[in-house]
Amino acid sequence: MPNLSRKVGFYQFAPEFGAVSANLSRVVTALNGVDADIIVLPELAFTGYYFQDRNELVALAEDPATSPTLSALVQLCRENSFHLVTGFAEKSGDKIFNSALLINGEGILQTYRKLHLFNSESEYFDPGDRPLQVSDIGGIQIGLMVCYDWAFPEAARSLALQGADLICHPSNLVLPWCQQAMLTRCMENGLFAVTANRIGSDSRPRGTLNFTGQSQIAGPTGALIHRSSTTEEALFITTINLAQARDKSITPLSDLFSDRRPEFYLRLNNN
Repeated sequence: MPNLSRKVGFYQFAPEFGAVSANLSRVVTALNGVDADIIVLPELAFTGYYFQDRNELVALAEDPATSPTLSALVQLCRENSFHLVTGFAEKSGDKIFNSALLINGEGILQTYRKLHLFNSESEYFDPGDRPLQVSDIGGIQIGLMVCYDWAFPEAARSLALQGADLICHPSNLVLPWCQQAMLTRCMENGLFAVTANRIGSDSRPRGTLNFTGQSQIAGPTGALIHRSSTTEEALFITTINLAQARDKSITPLSDLFSDRRPEFYLRLNNN
């Protein structure tokens, strides 16, 4: 029988705005020596979140092909034999995306560019231009979302229909609803999700944003496996059983996927 247990978790912390090297050093120090298969970091974990304008973002964003931040994260993965999912301000030509990168010791395995930009993000980030997809990581099927994607059930459902066992969800949440909503995303799709949020605040020329913390891991029935505090740095790793995400039955006669009737969901493909 295949081993369907995996160690997954998150690192919740307060990135300092604009201090890419210092934030990187903090992550490397916190995660070096951790026994895990997959660790999820917050959205925009190295730059901070609340940009004044696009020029400020341009100065902090990095092209993964030449990024010293990415190189250090790849080395961290290689030395510890784990995978990372991290938020990343991704420069690609003349565009900049609010991205999530799935990384191992060899490099990037998947780049997801945030499809649903939140509030002022649309003033300085380019909207994501790639479809949601799932990556096979040593027998576990991984899907990526970023923060505000939680509000769109179609995002999680798209990943679930592609076979996702686990959604990795880097976030910088400022509203109080996401954590509970992700329990529903897990229940309605029968999968696990790791939401890695940040703590602290970004006090910037445009104002102050306070982040809600409460990074969490949720399970296929909508059960809350673990939720961290609103204010404290936290590293949490737990073991999940993928078999639970691959059994979509609710009762012997009811199944989350085979009971779907998409022929009646016509407006999902229309405006």
